[in-house]
Amino acid sequence: MWLFLAFLAVPLIEIALFIQVGGLIGLWPTLAIVILTAVLGTWLVRNQGALALGQLRSSFSELRDPTEPLAHGAMILLAGALLLTPGFFTDAMGFLLLIPAVRNAAFEYLRSRVKVQSFHTGGPQTRDRPPGQGPGDVIDGAYTEVDPPKEGKPGNSGWTRH
Repeated sequence: MWLFLAFLAVPLIEIALFIQVGGLIGLWPTLAIVILTAVLGTWLVRNQGALALGQLRSSFSELRDPTEPLAHGAMILLAGALLLTPGFFTDAMGFLLLIPAVRNAAFEYLRSRVKVQSFHTGGPQTRDRPPGQGPGDVIDGAYTEVDPPKEGKPGNSGWTRH
């Protein structure tokens, strides 16, 4: 029910704000503000997204729980969608989600409301692998070149220019 109310309320709020702001400053300045917030929002989302991606990579490389960087990335993605949607209310919500303190507060609220049953890192356990294919096992194999390169000419792999 709350989702229906959101889909009903947000466009009504946006229409009311467009009418009020357009009446105060005029049509062209109102449209200029909408375009400016979209451009500024895109730039901010790109920068914040790059930072969140760096934090996610760091958590993966250090084998830490990636939940927080993933949540921040999702909130930045939502902020980008809100900022690209024309309107003052959605722009305000989008800019709020780009503030790290607001994202941290939202993450902590969601963390207190969600209970994780289990969390696993790494690949499948050794009991799931066929015998003789543990993490340290070596599988021998043989190969033959199907089309050896011609003498004096590099092979045409599709990745080289001639």
